[in-house]
Amino acid sequence: MKTRAEVEEEIVEIVNRETRAWDTKDVDLLITVFHHDMVWPWPSTSDAHDPVDWVLVLGRFDGQRWKKVWRELFGTHALIHNRRQIKKVEVSEEGDGAFAVVDVDTLWRDRNGKDFHWKGRACKVYSRVGTDWKMTMHTGLLQY
Repeated sequence: MKTRAEVEEEIVEIVNRETRAWDTKDVDLLITVFHHDMVWPWPSTSDAHDPVDWVLVLGRFDGQRWKKVWRELFGTHALIHNRRQIKKVEVSEEGDGAFAVVDVDTLWRDRNGKDFHWKGRACKVYSRVGTDWKMTMHTGLLQY
């Protein structure tokens, strides 16, 4: 069994891999992060802390559908900046589940100069699947 420090390093790697995928607009790399049962709830606003106000924009993970959405975003928006800071990594006692708290400040700009800003704190939840870690859930970005 891996040590807690080794598992934390694996979680940091998957968070950093996701960040690299956004930075490079690499849809195929981004897809490697997600579990096939991933569901991604999103708050209606960055201060909608009550989940009663959240929505499901993409539904359950579907690689082809999600790739299409991100290719469209990447084709129509320039990435101005993508700043992410890991605030905490928590690992289950059994070493088979984990979450990372990540502060995100990602700014996209469309061809007309309109900004699309992702800013807030996320909780990214992971499960060990064989020898890999896969994201099973991710809260949308909230301001705290």
